[in-house]
Amino acid sequence: MSESSLQNSGLDSLGPPPDLSHLFHQLNNQLGIILAHAELLEVKAADEQHRARAAQMVSSVLDAMSTTREIRKRSEAASA
Repeated sequence: MSESSLQNSGLDSLGPPPDLSHLFHQLNNQLGIILAHAELLEVKAADEQHRARAAQMVSSVLDAMSTTREIRKRSEAASA
């Protein structure tokens, strides 16, 4: 679909292009899977050292998810 046909259809005001929106969704899903595994590792860790490493992974994934949300928000604002 050309840019002019997107503007005429009103789709340009709905946020990032569908392919970018799909990539954000896919990235968020992948980070969610990593988060779930990190949380499992944290709960099942045999000792404090492994628990601390898993907790750091959980924290890092949560930071990455937050960064992804911020990038998405800014890309939607830029395309509005």
